[in-house]
Amino acid sequence: MIQVDALLNAADTALRTLSGGARAARPLPTAPETAGQELAPDERRLSGALMRVNHVGEVCAQALYQAQALTARDPALREAMNQAAREELDHLAWTAQRLEELGDRPSLLNPLWYAGAFAIGLVAGRASDAVSLGFLSETERQVEQHLDSHLDRLPPQDERSRAIVAQMKTDEARHAQHADEAGAQPLPRAVTGLMRAASKVMTFTAHRI
Repeated sequence: MIQVDALLNAADTALRTLSGGARAARPLPTAPETAGQELAPDERRLSGALMRVNHVGEVCAQALYQAQALTARDPALREAMNQAAREELDHLAWTAQRLEELGDRPSLLNPLWYAGAFAIGLVAGRASDAVSLGFLSETERQVEQHLDSHLDRLPPQDERSRAIVAQMKTDEARHAQHADEAGAQPLPRAVTGLMRAASKVMTFTAHRI
């Protein structure tokens, strides 16, 4: 049974995530202080759009981890989910800061993304801990590939954004590995295909709205 304090913690996380009140525990990944100052207007717009997509991904990560922690049967798994969420909170704060530096904004649909991701996390968590871990592992693998594509697309001189994305990619790979080591159950191909399709829709929409 889900405890009241866990529900209150999840509600607090949702408010901080959607209000822009997230604070990073780790410093922003380092890059030259002048990075991004010489971006042309079209390059700045591209970086802003890509970082907005990454920010949406971190909004969804907070929702997923909170929902999966709420439904975890194993207390050790619940704590592992909460620890991973704290690391993802750094990503949320970093991408929000970089968006502000670029003169851009978060997605207007963040409340919708959060609600949808939270519902998906509840479904995965209610299935079983092994399925929840499998969903987490697959999600992180897909996010890692997605971040790889952003490193290919970000302007080479936007070293500040690139440093953030590179550190995020390293963290996501570690989270996936931890999920696998904890007993993640591989998901059916149809499920992973649906996850990829949903990710493409979200990316396309967040890039613009």
